[in-house]
Parts: sequence; C-alpha cells; structure tokens
Amino acid sequence: MKIALVSPYDLSVVGGVNVHLTYLAQHFRSLGHTAVIIGPASDAPAMGTEPDVIVVGKPRPFPASGSVVRITLDPRIGRQVRGLLEAERFDVVHAHEPLMPLLPITFLRFSEAVNVGTFHAAKDGGSRLYQYSARFLKRWFRRLDGKIAVSPTAERLVSRYFAGYYNIIPNGVTLQRFSDQQPLPELMDGKRNVLFVGRMEKRKGLKYLLRAFIAVKSEMPNARLIIDGDGQLRYGFERRMQEAGVPDVIFAGYVPDAELGRYYASADVFCAPNTANESQGYVLLEAMAAGKPVVASNIEGFAGVITHGVEGQLVLPKDADALALALVHMLADTEGSAAMGRHARARAEEFGWDRIAQRVLSYYERLLYERGMIGADGAAVALVPSTRTDGRLRHPEGNVDRGNAV
Repeated sequence: MKIALVSPYDLSVVGGVNVHLTYLAQHFRSLGHTAVIIGPASDAPAMGTEPDVIVVGKPRPFPASGSVVRITLDPRIGRQVRGLLEAERFDVVHAHEPLMPLLPITFLRFSEAVNVGTFHAAKDGGSRLYQYSARFLKRWFRRLDGKIAVSPTAERLVSRYFAGYYNIIPNGVTLQRFSDQQPLPELMDGKRNVLFVGRMEKRKGLKYLLRAFIAVKSEMPNARLIIDGDGQLRYGFERRMQEAGVPDVIFAGYVPDAELGRYYASADVFCAPNTANESQGYVLLEAMAAGKPVVASNIEGFAGVITHGVEGQLVLPKDADALALALVHMLADTEGSAAMGRHARARAEEFGWDRIAQRVLSYYERLLYERGMIGADGAAVALVPSTRTDGRLRHPEGNVDRGNAV
C-alpha cells in the first residue's frame, strides 16, 4: 500500500500532529508499506532521518486558539500537488487536520485516491475557522472517504459543523522510548521532582502550576519543579519566580526528543495544568508510558485518558490551590504514587503505536474495499506489502475513476 501522510503544519517544528504522523509512517513502513510525509517547511524537517519527506510550500505563523500555527497559504502549491499525485499515484491520501488551509484542502481537491482525514483539534468554544468557512469547506469535506477523530472531544468539535461518522482512533505513544531510560544524575539528589512538559502559552496553564508550587514548596522543602519547554512567556515566568524568592525551579528550555525520556525518568510526578482545548494530551501518554503518576486538569481531553484516583488525580482547571493540594498528597504518599505509576504504565500500553497504526491500516483496508480497490478476499492483500515494484495496490479491473464528489 502506498500512503501519503499530509500535514498542514510546518514540518520544521515539533508538534502533536507532526509527531503523530511521523510515528504512523514508521510503523507503516515496518509492516512493509510505503509511507510518505508531506507538508510545508521553513527549514529542515524536524523528523530529520525520515527517509520519505516531501516539502510543499513555505509556512507563515498565524494565531489560533491561544497558540500559533505555521501553515502555508501559497496558492501556487496546486501545480506541485497535482504533479506529486500524478507521479506518486498513492493508494491512500491521509490528511491530518484536512480542512486546515491550505495544503490538505489542495490534496483533497485533486486526489483520486482513497482520502482519509484525521481531526486532532478540540476547542471548548467552537472553531471560528469552521464557523465562518463551513459552507465553503463542506465542498472539500465531502471528498473524504473516511474520517478519524483522535478523541470524542475532537469528534464533538468537528461534528458541530460537519455531520458524519467519525472513527475514534487516538494518538499513540512509543512505549519503549519512555520506559527504558536512565534518570539524569543531577536530578537524583533526594529531592522530589515535579515535571511539566509543554510550550509556554496561556492554554498550557503553567502560571497556575507556578502559583501552586509556591505553596508546595512551603509544605515540602525538598520539592523541585522542572519545566521542559520554551515560549514567549518564559521570561515573565522566570522573573516572577525570582521575585517570589522560590528556589528549586528549573527552566530547562527546549529539550530534544533524544533527552526527553530521561527527564520523565527523573520525575516523581508529572503535572499537566492545561486550561482547555486539549483533544487528548500527548504528554500524558508520554508520562504514563514512563510509569509516572499524573496530576492534571479535569478537562475533557485529559479525563478520557486518566481516571481520577487510578493513574493520577484530576483537579479543577485554573485552581492553583487544588493543584498544590494534589501535588503535596502525591509527593508525600510515595507508596500510593508508585501504585498509580504502575496503573499509568498499564493504561499507556493501550495506546502503543503498534496497536494504533494497525487500527488505522485496518480502516484503510475497509475503505479500499468499499471503493472496489481490493476484492472480497482483500484482508490479507491490504495488510501485507504489495507485489508491485511501486508499492501500490493492484485493482482487479485496472484503474477506477472516482466520480466528482463536490
């Protein structure tokens, strides 16, 4: 099977969607399929050693949902996309955030392959993009043969504007990457470590964790807060903690993927104080794969991943006092925290990329069968490498034209 994995976001920037499709591609290839990652890039793609990455378009930054997205709006990419589709002849075009301008929409416009879209986003107040552009976007939404949402939260957002059936297939996590790591020696000095991982932007809720840690530190002098991440708010956060005279707050800055697992291994508790707009919470899966108990905001995307009192504790968002109380209890109760960490690891195994990638492949197979691109005995055909030298599936009656769905 030959698969295009299309991202609207700058491939030079590490983010949830790009991480998602990178691991999908790796697992597809391990099963003998051809997987090509396609997206805009401002610099060298962050996936680095990925063997099949095609850059289409130059991204620009735009504010969105309390964050910044880097996407391309260059109308000239149409010619490149058409040429790419004609040359590669993909069996499946899998667009992530398929209605995000402009690259995924352009693929949907010209692709005659089986088109699949995965919707990742969640936003409590709804989507302005969908609200103002739904009438236009429905034209391209109808080009999707299959629709995936990474969580019920993500499904609720998109289905408000585009009705239909959405297959719920969550984000995955590479279990071995976070379970077989050695702690950082400088952090193994007897102090109890609380870890935060994420960009420093409002919706990540770091300001509430900083407020909470002031109270935690007064109750537990041996506590330490480690912050992995960067962003425009960093200077203000650092200055606030310096002015408050709170020691043992480490701003580690951006941590490369190769080192991130060691920070998780060094943590006693992982904290995710996010305030809203999280469809699932990839960092939760990373911490749980490392066997760490979690203290997180009780927002819909997170509550679908952890159960209060089992893998960790859920507290009301934007409540620094509740956050502090949960952290103190978790840090003080080492036996209970260890038990939660074991439950967290067991729960994370349900999200292993080997399982998630196979679910996506099975969905491709079903859609290909419905399109008549494989026969009734196609279960084995779709899930093993193609016998063709270009990696594509062979249709029993040759090429099948698809009617105009718009």
